[in-house]
Amino acid sequence: MFKLNVGGIDRVLRIVLGLALIAIVFVGPQTPWGWIGVVPLLTGLMRTCPLYTLIGVNTCPRR
Repeated sequence: MFKLNVGGIDRVLRIVLGLALIAIVFVGPQTPWGWIGVVPLLTGLMRTCPLYTLIGVNTCPRR
């Protein structure tokens, strides 16, 4: 369906960052801005990033 363009380290960083931002909603200052963490979390889990597609970046070793 989508072209895979997010590789190993990039994927792990996205998932960790996404979870950290979402955790801010529950344990930190409880600001709704923490929900922006859904974006890196989903792009990490799905291994595809629409922005990477637009600018032509590919960190995935598979072709």
